[in-house]
This record gives sequence, C-alpha cells and structure tokens, in this order.
Amino acid sequence: MTRKKDHKPMGAAALGLVAARFKLLGEPARLALLNALMLKELNVNELVETTGLSQANVSKHLGQLADAGYVQRRKEGLYTVYSIADDSVFQLCDLMCGAIAKKLGQDLKAIA
Repeated sequence: MTRKKDHKPMGAAALGLVAARFKLLGEPARLALLNALMLKELNVNELVETTGLSQANVSKHLGQLADAGYVQRRKEGLYTVYSIADDSVFQLCDLMCGAIAKKLGQDLKAIA
C-alpha cells in the first residue's frame, strides 16, 4: 500500500470530530436519506415515500444530518426542502461505493 507522504497526524480532539462525523454515517436510515438526496432536493413527505421510513424517523435523522452540515434546508411554501449541503458526501460515496464494488469483485473471483 502506498503511504501518503504529505499526511500530517491529527490531534485527539480533531480525531474525535472525524470519528463523530463518520459515526453519523454509520446509520443505514441516514445513508438512505443521503442516497435519496444525492439525486435531487426532496421534502420530508417525498423522503418518507422514497425511503419507506416513518415521518418521525425521517425528521429526526434529517435534523442530525443538518446539524452536522451534511444537508441544508429551505422553506418552499408549506414544505421544507432538503438538499446535500456538503459536496464531500458525493466524494465519500463514490470512494466507498467503488471500494465495495472492488472488494465484491475480488470476493466473487475467489469463490469462482
């Protein structure tokens, strides 16, 4: 594995912040919401319909994602519309999805 030469070690406080951010992504319901929002802006009702989660669950998880800066919200008439606020969500998903696809491909070759 290639080492990153310009990597600077992080302090404990910074590592705690990074861990908290990753922990937020460790919940499948929040990943489902982000996955839906990667396609287009949606309101809570649309997210309930798209994900199959309850309205209360969607609202709770959207609040957590908004507090962390992953999503943003704006009022549009009677509805609150949500969208991805941090483009790193797209990059992180591409990175992880690519790594998972590569790993699955290796696993399939191993058992074939």
